[in-house]
Amino acid sequence: MTEPSKLPHHGVPEHQPVAGGIAARARAAAGPQYLNGLNPEQREAVETLDGPVLVLAGAGTGKTRVLTTRIAHILSQGRARPQEILSVTFTNKAAREMKLRLGQMLGQAVEGMPWLGTFHSIGGRILRIHAELVQLKSNFTVLDVDDQVRLLKQLLQAENIDDKRWPARMLAGLIDSWKNRGLSPSQVPAGEAASFGNGKGGKIYATYQERLKILNAADFGDLLLENIRLFRENPDVLRQYQNRFKFILVDEYQDTNVAQYLWLRLLSQAPSRPGRSLADVIPGRIEDANPESRDEVHAARDSGSAPAAHPGMTENAPLKNICCVGDDDQSIYGWRGAEVDNILRFDHDFPGAKVIRLERNYRSTGHILAAASQLIAHNEGRLGKTLRTEDVDGEKVTVTGSWDSEEEARAIGEELEELQRSGENLNNVAILVRASFQMREFEDRFVTLGLPYRVIGGPRFYERAEIRDALAYLRTINSPADDLAFERIVNVPKRGLGDATVQLLHDHARKRRIPLFEAARAIVETDELKPKARGSLRDLVMQFDRWRAQREVTSHTELAEIVLDESGYTEMWQKDRSADAAGRLDNLKELVRSMEEFENLQGFLEHISLVMDRDGEAGDEAVSLMTLHSAKGLEFDNVFLPGWEEGLFPSQRTLDEQGRAGLEEERRLAHVGLTRARRRAKIYFATNRRIHGTWSTTIPSRFLDELPAHNVEITESKGGSGWGGSGGYGASRFDNLESFGSSYSTPGWQRAQANRNRGGGGRSGGFEERQSSFTSSDSFSRTKRGPMVIEGELVAKSTGTTSEFSLDDRVFHQKFGYGHVVKIDGNKLTIAFEKAGEKKVVDSFVERA
Repeated sequence: MTEPSKLPHHGVPEHQPVAGGIAARARAAAGPQYLNGLNPEQREAVETLDGPVLVLAGAGTGKTRVLTTRIAHILSQGRARPQEILSVTFTNKAAREMKLRLGQMLGQAVEGMPWLGTFHSIGGRILRIHAELVQLKSNFTVLDVDDQVRLLKQLLQAENIDDKRWPARMLAGLIDSWKNRGLSPSQVPAGEAASFGNGKGGKIYATYQERLKILNAADFGDLLLENIRLFRENPDVLRQYQNRFKFILVDEYQDTNVAQYLWLRLLSQAPSRPGRSLADVIPGRIEDANPESRDEVHAARDSGSAPAAHPGMTENAPLKNICCVGDDDQSIYGWRGAEVDNILRFDHDFPGAKVIRLERNYRSTGHILAAASQLIAHNEGRLGKTLRTEDVDGEKVTVTGSWDSEEEARAIGEELEELQRSGENLNNVAILVRASFQMREFEDRFVTLGLPYRVIGGPRFYERAEIRDALAYLRTINSPADDLAFERIVNVPKRGLGDATVQLLHDHARKRRIPLFEAARAIVETDELKPKARGSLRDLVMQFDRWRAQREVTSHTELAEIVLDESGYTEMWQKDRSADAAGRLDNLKELVRSMEEFENLQGFLEHISLVMDRDGEAGDEAVSLMTLHSAKGLEFDNVFLPGWEEGLFPSQRTLDEQGRAGLEEERRLAHVGLTRARRRAKIYFATNRRIHGTWSTTIPSRFLDELPAHNVEITESKGGSGWGGSGGYGASRFDNLESFGSSYSTPGWQRAQANRNRGGGGRSGGFEERQSSFTSSDSFSRTKRGPMVIEGELVAKSTGTTSEFSLDDRVFHQKFGYGHVVKIDGNKLTIAFEKAGEKKVVDSFVERA
């Protein structure tokens, strides 16, 4: 037998387990448990660790699982330590969910991941470490919106700019939009900089940034903008973080704005050589984020030759391991700065990127997915994917037409009651509206039916600030003794009546045992207040007196329009340039419209008190009511989608402002709405809807014709009314032409018609940008009147009480000091003070000396 050491030596071939053999199956069984249950596309997204990767994750395809599993895979394979992974999300909720899932997969490893968080939280952390390099201290303060507005008001005053014509809040929104685009004061286009404050917008922006440094403060936008400046001006700091982060993961990439894009691009490049220009790091885009330059950059990229942003640049920097997860079909936040273009051009920005599509949906049935996919296929600006499911086809998407929005609410209420009777949990039901003003009709209907509901992403309709303010005006007219209502609006809009004035009113009301409004009536006839505040309060008291008199001869709906118009409340929101101002105006219009159903103001306010009293427990079953924008990321068994009409959805405002890009975003919003449904998706549209105070005949949304016919079923309305009484729907309240006409026979409507005939044009209602058609009255002048004067003396009403003081009594006043009484008129005293001279005061504010 030959000894082993003397056997002839031949090369031994390398061995690989046979596919499907015992060794291969045993090795697979011993693999990481976190990979179990992944479909092939998800597993590819998890295991592709080298180079740039874009994961196109459609709705319900498991993107969060892919992200967390990818991090677990990187750690388990030893490719990076926890502190070497940068994982960026958009919300703190998403960051917490990722940490929770990672903790379940890997135990305590998640505790060592300091760079898992939102863009702004991570940006703020980097900024505090290197604060001195951007002229801050590490303990800098992050200003909230209110502090930001107060600071801007100071700067506007210093520039002698009228804050009423150019509101500080409007400038705050403008500055925020510039920062979202990565623009420092010197980079803002001249035309935009000159659009505010008589051409001083750019100057105030620069002064504002300087002032923030003096205050050792930053606003929310600075957390990224100052990061970008830090990296641009300090290449060694940028290299430090480029070396630290071996892997970068980004969630919801389709929602990134320009500043977030620039920040990621800087960090996602391989470390640059010392002395190399940072312009080389982000060719063609780092130096200029202006929209005007984008077409040139994109054209150059399409041709394969991005323009050099720095002389001598010859090659792009190599890219590191970045994985972005997103869905171009769910980019619905363009109105707040999101750039869908960022995800559409991922392969241009990261050459050689691998694109992995997750198209297997685990949420919705076949018919719902087919309808959503066919709808979104009409968009041109998309990378393309088709959602599919291995589930049953399920019920078809239904489309139902109703006569008006009231019937729409009734029909959906009927369906909800049927679902409830069949044992459906109301927590699995959602109503998704395009605009918040649509909620009011559903809330009223649910109160009538006794259906519990919750509003997601905001307060209930009658709990919104602008609605509460409007109701406070109406409550004060209805009941002058309603102190809570009067106190709420005494300085809304701003009238120069601050806390000190309100406290003075409270003191007097408490001492005299009278309502706050009557205290105000008495105080304005004295010298207790400074002249400006006294004049403002006197005007307000006279306005309420006038409105109460008008109540006797004017319909309650027209009175509401008059009050909101004359008080300046509507004008306040018209001048507000924040993103939600237009929605607040729509809500006010809807409030006035809702009053038509009631005989008088008293009946309407009683109804409101019943609606406001319905507070259920947090754990109770309830229908979810929300806007489509608030629904992203949520899912329900049953989804109702009302209001699919041209002008409402797609929104006419969006089409007017953004054109085709706006239409495509509206279509993406419709896609999001459909893909929230697991089992049933029900679309509604109304033939008549009250918009901006006027009944209009509407056209069904163009999106309905873009749905595939074989996945859609047309159904009849269950709302109890119908289309002109035909088709078995029952008689409509609009069949009676006399009744139809009488709803427009108010004096306000007649004046609106007369105004239109004279060439005034436009829609009726007290909330238009121009002066309302309800702003004049035959009985009452809409101009502010001063107090009545006879022979130089103010005519004041006495409270009817007798003062306990006598002539020549010596008294003491907290503000004016010592004096003696020289005249008595009821409870009003004229006192000759030793230092302040002669003043009129109410006797409750003095005491015997």
